[in-house]
Amino acid sequence: MKFVMLWTDLLVYILCLSVFSFSMYARKREYLLAPWKQVIRSRLGAMSFIILMAYIAIGFLDSIHFREQIKSEENKAEIVYSGEVISLLDWIAEPIRLAQEKTYSAPFATHLYTKETIELEDGSQIRDYRRLEHGGAHLVEPSDRASDIARLVFIGLVKGVGIWLLFGALIVIVLASRWRCSTRKVITTIRYTQRERLPWRTIFVTFGALFIFIALTTQLGGKYHILGTDKVGQDVFYQTIKSIRTGLVIGTLTTLIMLPFAIMLGIMAGYYRGKVDDVIQYLYTTLSSIPGVLLITAAILILQVYMANNPDAFGSLTERADIRLLFLCIILGITSWTGLCRLLRGEALKLRELDYVQAATAFGVNDFVIIVRHILPNVMHIVLISVVLDFSGLVLAEAVLSYVGVGVDPSMISWGNMINSARLEMAREPVVWWPLFAAFILMFVLVLCANLFSDAVRDAFDPRLRARG
Repeated sequence: MKFVMLWTDLLVYILCLSVFSFSMYARKREYLLAPWKQVIRSRLGAMSFIILMAYIAIGFLDSIHFREQIKSEENKAEIVYSGEVISLLDWIAEPIRLAQEKTYSAPFATHLYTKETIELEDGSQIRDYRRLEHGGAHLVEPSDRASDIARLVFIGLVKGVGIWLLFGALIVIVLASRWRCSTRKVITTIRYTQRERLPWRTIFVTFGALFIFIALTTQLGGKYHILGTDKVGQDVFYQTIKSIRTGLVIGTLTTLIMLPFAIMLGIMAGYYRGKVDDVIQYLYTTLSSIPGVLLITAAILILQVYMANNPDAFGSLTERADIRLLFLCIILGITSWTGLCRLLRGEALKLRELDYVQAATAFGVNDFVIIVRHILPNVMHIVLISVVLDFSGLVLAEAVLSYVGVGVDPSMISWGNMINSARLEMAREPVVWWPLFAAFILMFVLVLCANLFSDAVRDAFDPRLRARG
């Protein structure tokens, strides 16, 4: 295979490396580690963190792109790579990705959703539901579907519980070695108490639910279309899993693009006041007055014109869609920093009047040093809380923008494109409900976990709430 580096992949790798580096840096500094420990000690915080990590793991697997090697018909010794760029997630989910039907089929169905003309062996024609090529194709009689699904569910449950028990046994052994006690005492501690104030029961139950879900989808996905197929026959469950990366990239990269503008301009406006404050206020007031959808639409249309006039600048459809995704993140980041900037301006106005800041100014300390050492650390709790809250809003924004046609590229799988393509099918008879339902469920879980995690982050990093605790 030939490794392919997309622009968003590079940014994802840099982000993961930055988070890992900060974790190693904060590991030996208790004042940095203490608030994050408090987040994990919250039951909702621990549960939402584990689920968010599962989403991030899927997004990371979908960020490793490559081209597969194919055989050359003319010269077998020559190395030829496919023109299609796929990810590691596509390679893992290849049985589901390639199991394409003719058109719509309902979840766990064995036949198409609509009738069509079928020609029999004797030459006659009838109108009936055609048998699926992949979904339930292993069944001799479609009437055996219910018993077969029950059998696969049972096998999946056994595998999921088995993996869960092995994982739990490994954690118990590690904790017994760390706490220097017997495994029986560790199990008793986890079951009846919360040593070190960690919600171990919540952690184990959440991991158990994830392992069982993975085992069930793996067991059923190879035999049936769990969430049916769309208009072109592509598996809807694969599309929903594939859409996770798009939502995460828009939520994280847009936030990172927004932060420098918000932090720098907000602190400068509050600290320097006067003309600097007036200019920055005029800037973000003017930007807030422009309808965001119109600004994003104009930027996306300009990019589309450039792509149409320069088709040779993009090696594949994947690279073309990736550039549009990156450009959408940049536009969203430029237009969404005003709210955080206002908050930081107000906080900086208050902090600059405190005694230690006034003392540093009286001793002639440089303004840059005062901002970095005294102002910035005391506004980081606002930054962290706003970042986590804005993440869920940006994930929903992608769905709305794709719904109105100015979101990600139509060739890129995303929840917004799934909703956009499914909205017309809600008016047909019979109703095709599963693409919209699948996109809603996974997007709902991601946004809900992000909001729950933001509540835990707020409680841990807000100095007032921490002082009350």
